[in-house]
Amino acid sequence: MNDVIAQAPAIIQKDPEIEQMLREISPDSLQSYIKTMVAFGTRNTLSTQKDSKRGIGAARTWVLSKFNQFAKQSGGRLTALIDSTTLQPDGRRVDSVLNLANVVATLKGTDPKDNRIFLVSGHLDNMRSNVMDRTGDAPGANDDGSGSAAVMECARIMSKHSFPATIIFITVSGEEQGLLGAGYMATKSRKMGLNIEADLNNDIMGSNNSSETNIINNTQVRVFSEGLPYYELEKNAANIRQLGLENDGKARQLARYVKEVGERYVDNLEIVLIYRNDRFLRGGDHTPYVENGYAAVRITEMNENYYRQHQNVRTENGINYGDLPEHIDLEYLRKNTGMNLVNLSNLAKAPAMPENVTIDVRALSNYTSLSWKAPLTGTVKGYFVMMRETTSPVWQKKIFTADTTIRLPYSKDNYFFAVQSVNSTGNESLPVIPKVPVRQPQVTTQPAQAPAKK
Repeated sequence: MNDVIAQAPAIIQKDPEIEQMLREISPDSLQSYIKTMVAFGTRNTLSTQKDSKRGIGAARTWVLSKFNQFAKQSGGRLTALIDSTTLQPDGRRVDSVLNLANVVATLKGTDPKDNRIFLVSGHLDNMRSNVMDRTGDAPGANDDGSGSAAVMECARIMSKHSFPATIIFITVSGEEQGLLGAGYMATKSRKMGLNIEADLNNDIMGSNNSSETNIINNTQVRVFSEGLPYYELEKNAANIRQLGLENDGKARQLARYVKEVGERYVDNLEIVLIYRNDRFLRGGDHTPYVENGYAAVRITEMNENYYRQHQNVRTENGINYGDLPEHIDLEYLRKNTGMNLVNLSNLAKAPAMPENVTIDVRALSNYTSLSWKAPLTGTVKGYFVMMRETTSPVWQKKIFTADTTIRLPYSKDNYFFAVQSVNSTGNESLPVIPKVPVRQPQVTTQPAQAPAKK
């Protein structure tokens, strides 16, 4: 066993290919996508699907055409389609039979043995002050033209590169009507048994200033994540309590990863972890994935401007309302798009997570012994053993080892530990929290008794 007594901090390297992709993000491209989406007048999910220039139908067709354009540079790896289903009126936000459709582009992984999938999404639909108003103009530049633009820009750049794992780029419909498009996709994915390891949902992430408080900030972005795993929580509650893992659900681990990798590559951007699944009493398209057992987070600008969300374009009492393109901070949107791109790339290039990570509890000790097995796919250079104090929101130390065991002079009472795989270009898998091995019942063999005397 690798016994670590003293260890210098691990040197985390940047992948040159990812750095190059980051440099290719174009504010002009992002602006062009948003202006085109706004030009469709409205993208309300209930709007026309027959007009070639206006409404959600025309917007979907245009996004599909862009994905197909990007596919030409992918060597056949990127394919795109409109995935649709029919919904009946629900008496709430759907008042007629609805053809609900999402635009999906799939960048197929190059390793046939690697079934991992990483998603990035934004919602294409938008709304006016009245969510049922399907005819009036609704620009939707930031909510969620910004998220959809980020998805498209990631697809444009990443389609020119190959990754062992599969990446799916999605612009969904029905978000404003109740997360309908994401709900359809997440439920379908669960039924199909898809191995979705991460979903980065981008919603309202391109404006730098807030309403009322007038705060201007384009150097921070929020990542929302739940702490406890919603999926089958009751089955896991006892183990979570016993090991103190109430802050280590899949989504929270993904959020930490997004922060570490995003800040590694993107200059002048602090990723702020918010310990909520979403904004206070609000929801987003990552939630259906969380509810189906997947790791999913929401990425949103630091300070929202409610004068520009769900508002008809107008001037009232000296205040300009409406979600117009001129309110987008393109440099801020470039950085937030980059944060998505570097995380998707790092995840999809990395080896799979290590298998069977366990912690030795056979004896009381102020040392901590961990062991694991090699990942199912990918070529590893080694592993990072990660540590943090129980009160720390992020991992504080990473120790590299080429072995599959390690013994650390740190008490398991005072620290949390995890292990992630890493390859030769520095791409790390998501971290795995060690499990306590199942203790086998001891079998006691009784000595044979002498026959009783008569």
